[in-house]
Amino acid sequence: MVRRPACHRRLPRQTTRACPGFRCVRREPDSRPGVDDDDQGAPISTEPRINDRIRVPEVRLVGPNGEQVGIVRIEDALRLAQEADLDLVEVAPTARPPVAKLMDFGKFKYESALKAREARKNQAHTVIKEMKLRPKIDQHDYETKKGHVVRFLKAGDKVKITIMFRGREQSRPELGFRLLQKLAQDVSELGFVESSPKQDGRNMIMVLGPTRKKADVMAEQRADREARKERSDEAFAAANEAATDEDDAVAEASPAQGNQRETADVVESDDSA
Repeated sequence: MVRRPACHRRLPRQTTRACPGFRCVRREPDSRPGVDDDDQGAPISTEPRINDRIRVPEVRLVGPNGEQVGIVRIEDALRLAQEADLDLVEVAPTARPPVAKLMDFGKFKYESALKAREARKNQAHTVIKEMKLRPKIDQHDYETKKGHVVRFLKAGDKVKITIMFRGREQSRPELGFRLLQKLAQDVSELGFVESSPKQDGRNMIMVLGPTRKKADVMAEQRADREARKERSDEAFAAANEAATDEDDAVAEASPAQGNQRETADVVESDDSA
């Protein structure tokens, strides 16, 4: 009899037996007001419920101008919304009873999107830029690197300065320390030392922070763009006005030239006669 390897042996058939302590439990429907049993397991929506989707017996109704109507039945609230040609929007679903308001839901969504976009536009994200140098960097390369650091600080970003040591340079950490101090002193008008120089393995790291906030820089840049746009619009309007005046002058001069030609033709005909 050929004995099969362990990896080729057949496993014994497993029989499923009910666990003596297992009991099948049937899920009961949710009895909470406004919760449909068919909707359970569906993806969660972040939008408020409106009109027929509000499945509660009564709501605390708020008018379109913010006036308090009181607690009314859902059928009456839907009827009032239909008569006013508005939507019934559930604004506070966790309240008891839920608070619903009469409003134009499409206009409400549009205004909410505008507010969110404006908030994102005014939101400032601080970015950490990184600049790497060598202890024995050339003066020209140093000026180039310093220019990048100045540009980052003017934009309101933090700058992480890394001095990379190689070979025997690791025994002279004072070279990197003096270079970092020199750079911090050169850009002291635009930034300050947020994290002092410290050794990190073969590298020495220092973090510079901007003196101006990112939000202030973004506001100034936005104001500059708007000012440039206004100047360009004014220049375009002035150019259009000048072109219109020139066209009017040409149009006024054309009939006068035609009259002069007609007068000259009449004089020549009289002379020939």
